[in-house]
Amino acid sequence: MTDHAPLLASLVGSLTAGGGLRSPAWRRVAEAVARHEFLRGGFFRPVDGAVPTAWEPVLEGDPGWLEACYADESLVTQIAGTVVPADVRGRILREPTSSSTLPSLVLRMLEDLHVEPGMRVLEIGTGTGYSTALLARRLGEENVTSVEYDADVAVRARTALGRLGIHPALVTGDGLHGYAANAPYDRVVATCAVRAVPRAWIEQTRPGGLVLATLGGWLGASELARLTVHEDGTASGTLLGGHVSFMLARPHLPPPLGLLPDLGAGTERRAVFGADALDDRTARFVVQAAAPDAQRLTLARDGWQEDVLLDVVSGSWAAPRRDGGSWTVRQGGPRALWDAAEEQLSRWHAAGAPGPERFTCHITPQGPTWGW
Repeated sequence: MTDHAPLLASLVGSLTAGGGLRSPAWRRVAEAVARHEFLRGGFFRPVDGAVPTAWEPVLEGDPGWLEACYADESLVTQIAGTVVPADVRGRILREPTSSSTLPSLVLRMLEDLHVEPGMRVLEIGTGTGYSTALLARRLGEENVTSVEYDADVAVRARTALGRLGIHPALVTGDGLHGYAANAPYDRVVATCAVRAVPRAWIEQTRPGGLVLATLGGWLGASELARLTVHEDGTASGTLLGGHVSFMLARPHLPPPLGLLPDLGAGTERRAVFGADALDDRTARFVVQAAAPDAQRLTLARDGWQEDVLLDVVSGSWAAPRRDGGSWTVRQGGPRALWDAAEEQLSRWHAAGAPGPERFTCHITPQGPTWGW
């Protein structure tokens, strides 16, 4: 028994006992894929107590490296778009851009994909290659196509998969375009979040096939959706709940905020909902659907803290502000952002503020329509 085997057995056992790994078929696959093979380049761990968040490298052979590979945790493998653990001595204060997702979520998504032997799967976001290996072990490498945006990440994944003798179709490119050469697919699964499901994914999936993707946005709320593709080129389905979170696909990252608008301009009115409504993740998801191009920032201005929704695409903005026991909102630009947010929040509350697992989504060429 190799030194990683007890750790892998313990991980699979805990996932099974906790209900995160439900099917015998996927359990057998999980037992056959060594996660540490995809983390030989090391990972970054957050520095305790550092504000803002700082990261320090953990390299293969460092104390705790192997144990961490078999913890049910996400491990950051790249920072700032290019920096890997071997590049750093000490600490780095930048944003993560690639990671190895916690195994329980990877396996939950693969189970939620409802695959059967012989199905063809398109994976968007190869990452370290761990989930690609799981798919290939279950379906056969000839039935798996995986697309990775970052060329350096793709090379490391190809190397790791090759060490295990796994050789699926690996493509370097923009996964938002899918990969038409190997279409049609029975299933599409994305390991990055998207603001909207790309038309290419639907067009490259056979009617009756499934698209499993995390729908996110610039307000920081995201949920996992499972959509069935229909003969007419539309897709519909439900959210699966659980507040699943992935990094946004790089082409879907928010643009720079630029110069802030004059928050003293615009028009002011009493608000039905205040900025504190955005503290609830499901409510924030509702607002995000109503104002998909809005970003949220918090400013200290004239002695008070002010929340601002800013749409840099249209130039619209809204600044809700507590006024004693109530709220006011000042808005400017071509679209009244807070009016749109309050309309959706009012509909949601009138329906009893349902959880995300009761949300439905219907996608047409014109965009998504939400219901609950």
